Amino acid sequence: MARLLAGLSLGYFLVMLDTTIVTVALPSMSPSLPDQQWISNGYTLTFAAFLLTAGAWSDRFGARRVFFTGLTSFAALSLLSAFAFSPAVLIALRALLGVAGALLVPSSLSLIASAYPSASARAKAMGVWAAVSGTGLVAGPLLGGLLTEAFGWRAIFVVNVPVALVALALSRSAPATPPKPRQVDLIGQITAVVALSTLTYTLVEGNFWLLPLPMIAAAAFVASQRRPGAMLPVSLLSRNLLAGAIVNFALSGVLFVLSLYFQETRGYSPSSTGLAFLPLTIPTAFNPIFTGRLVARIGPRIPAISGFVLMSTGTLLQAFTPWSVIALALLGFGVSLTIPSLLTAVVGSAPPELTGVAGGALNASRQTGAVLGVAILGAFSTATTALIVAAIVLLAGAFLFPVSYSRRQQETPC
Repeated sequence: MARLLAGLSLGYFLVMLDTTIVTVALPSMSPSLPDQQWISNGYTLTFAAFLLTAGAWSDRFGARRVFFTGLTSFAALSLLSAFAFSPAVLIALRALLGVAGALLVPSSLSLIASAYPSASARAKAMGVWAAVSGTGLVAGPLLGGLLTEAFGWRAIFVVNVPVALVALALSRSAPATPPKPRQVDLIGQITAVVALSTLTYTLVEGNFWLLPLPMIAAAAFVASQRRPGAMLPVSLLSRNLLAGAIVNFALSGVLFVLSLYFQETRGYSPSSTGLAFLPLTIPTAFNPIFTGRLVARIGPRIPAISGFVLMSTGTLLQAFTPWSVIALALLGFGVSLTIPSLLTAVVGSAPPELTGVAGGALNASRQTGAVLGVAILGAFSTATTALIVAAIVLLAGAFLFPVSYSRRQQETPC
């Protein structure tokens, strides 16, 4: 069972790693800021847009099949990305990588739920899963900086291949989850993709006259989800999804802003920039394990609110003081408190037959936030202004959690 958990965690580790590993390598990939934003957002955009679809596929076709398909596709596309000969080709491959990554997340959540039927066992398993995957998210800048300086930016994609092969070998014992036939929600899938892609294009390119298009598509998506057979039943919608978007809005936006600030203003090398993020990385390597146990005991509300407050404090401290180590450490502890708590609140409240969709919904909201964070915070003229805005948004996230949770939510931390 430990081998299976390691394989599932490594799969999600790869997905999270690729959201941030390119951050410090962006100046080496292209001198153009729009190219840099699209290389970063091309992945997170399709990842967010297809997470709901991937969750529905996981429930419909079986989580094991979807997980293995995503993992092999991720390895192949990473290798192709290493040989990209232009920013346009790299952006296109990054977009396809996002689709492969989307297949891995809800399917791994469903496999953990199947492999660990006991609530206490699932709490520990989820803590390990969150710790490994969270490390991938914040270790990206460090690993990306070291690889870029030593071997060039193409190495950050080559490294995915052996990790994917190890994850594939470790997860071969994954249970064969039975398919659950569901109607294909084609309207929901199309409107979700159109809404996210057009919104991101509008923000990155500054073509604000296009804003009505993503608004209309988003309204059409919400309306389509009220029909029978929708891929995201209305019962799964909650303020916690918005909270998930806020976490990644701030985290991805702050990483993007600080990576450019450290290199272009302070003159850091890519490896030095990666090392500067080390105080953020370390807490995510062990604290989610503690958070999983804490959430199993007292519920998700207090850990989640505490995490938002720590993230806001760390971001604000980074804006006004030179205490980068303390500020980034607070941000890292906040992330590792908040994300496992959100998983418990959202997935734990979903019916067993909808765990894939629930996991997909949470991660779709998180990655939508990541796309918006890079686009919006990256548009500010100074890093200080961007950090202040991020801190305010994070503080607002602390007020999104309901006062109490049902007994089932507190006893099902998966």
